[in-house]
Amino acid sequence: MSLLYRTFLRPAVFLQDSENAHSRVLSVLSRMSRSRFSLSMLGTLYRSPELPMKLFNLDFSNPVGVAAGMDKNGVAVPSWQSIGYGFCEIGGVTLHEQPGNPKPRMFRASKDKALINRMGFNNIGAHALQEKLQYWKDRGLWPDSPVGINLGKSKVTPLKDAPLDYSGSIKILWKHADFFVINVSSPNTPGLRDLQESKNLDSIIKKCCEINKECSEGDDNTLKPILVKIAPELDDGFLEDIVKIVKKHKLSGIVATNTTVDRPETNNANTEKIYKEVGGLSGAPLKDKSTEMIRKIYKITKGKIPIIGVGGIDSSESAWQAITSGATLLQLYSAMVFNGPSVVSSIVKGLKRKVREENFTSIKEAVGYKHI
Repeated sequence: MSLLYRTFLRPAVFLQDSENAHSRVLSVLSRMSRSRFSLSMLGTLYRSPELPMKLFNLDFSNPVGVAAGMDKNGVAVPSWQSIGYGFCEIGGVTLHEQPGNPKPRMFRASKDKALINRMGFNNIGAHALQEKLQYWKDRGLWPDSPVGINLGKSKVTPLKDAPLDYSGSIKILWKHADFFVINVSSPNTPGLRDLQESKNLDSIIKKCCEINKECSEGDDNTLKPILVKIAPELDDGFLEDIVKIVKKHKLSGIVATNTTVDRPETNNANTEKIYKEVGGLSGAPLKDKSTEMIRKIYKITKGKIPIIGVGGIDSSESAWQAITSGATLLQLYSAMVFNGPSVVSSIVKGLKRKVREENFTSIKEAVGYKHI
C-alpha cells in the first residue's frame, strides 16, 4: 500500500497546494467517518496489529497516535482508529473561533520530507468543536481509542488572560476529552512561546487544574490527564523550570516537541526557497532535535513523567529510537503526508518485531531502555 501511495497517489496530491490537499483528504475522511461500512473498509486496508500500552489509566491498542494539527476541527475522529492509530489528538482548538494567518501558510520541502506551516491556530472554536464531537457520539461512531484535545490561546486574548482562555476551553470540552494538551509552544501565534516562561506557565496550569477539578466534581478518579507541549529549542534551564511546574501541579506528562523555527542546511535550490518561509518546521529534519529533547526530559525526571514523542518519526527505526530514549507514546503528522496511511501499521509492525527481538514482554519495557 505504501508503494501504491508513493507511486500514484502522492504525485497527484502533491500537484495541489499543501493546505488544499490537506483539506481535501480530510473531507474524504470526514465523509467516510459517517459510514460504518467505510470505516470497516479502512480497517481492512490499514488496521495495525495490537501492541497494547496502558497510560493515564487509558488503554491504547498501540502507542502510535495522530499528532495535533492533522484534524483541527474533529471532522474525521472515527477514521483515525480505522487507519491504524492507537489514539488521536485533535486541535489545536482555541476558546474563540479564528481564521488563522493569511494564506499561503503551509509548504512542502519534499526532498527533505519536511513541512513548514504558519497556520496560526485556524479552527472553529471550542463551542463548535464540542458540537462536532457530540455529533460523533450521538451517531455511535465515537472510537474505542483515546481522543486527546490540543488547546491553544485565542489570538484576541491578551497574554495576561491566557489562563482564562485555556481553562475556558477545558470547561467546554471536558466531557469529550480523554486527555488535554496545553500548547504553549506553537511558533505561529505572536507571544505564545512566552507562555513557556515559568511564571506564565504556572498560572495557566494552575487555572486549568482548577477547572479540571471543578468539572470532575471533586472526584479525583475522573480528573482528565493534562499534559504540556513544549518547543524543541528550549535550553536546559527553561526545560528544568517547566519540569518543576509539571511536578508541582502533578501534570500527567509532557509532549515533546512542537515544530522548530530552525532550518537545516541544504544544497537544493527549491528546498532552500521553501526554508525561507516563516513558520514551524516539522518532518524528518526535526527528528534529532525531538529525540534529544525526549532524552533530556527522561533524564531530568528519571523517567517518572510520561513523554509523548513527536517530531520526525517516520519509520519503526525512528519510533524505536524515540521510545528507547524515553517516550511512552508517539505521534505522527508529516510521515503520513509523505508515506501515506499505511505508515502507521508499518511502524507498529516494526515495533512489535523489535520487542520480540529484544525479548521484552511488552513495549513498555522498552521505554527509556537507552538510559539503562
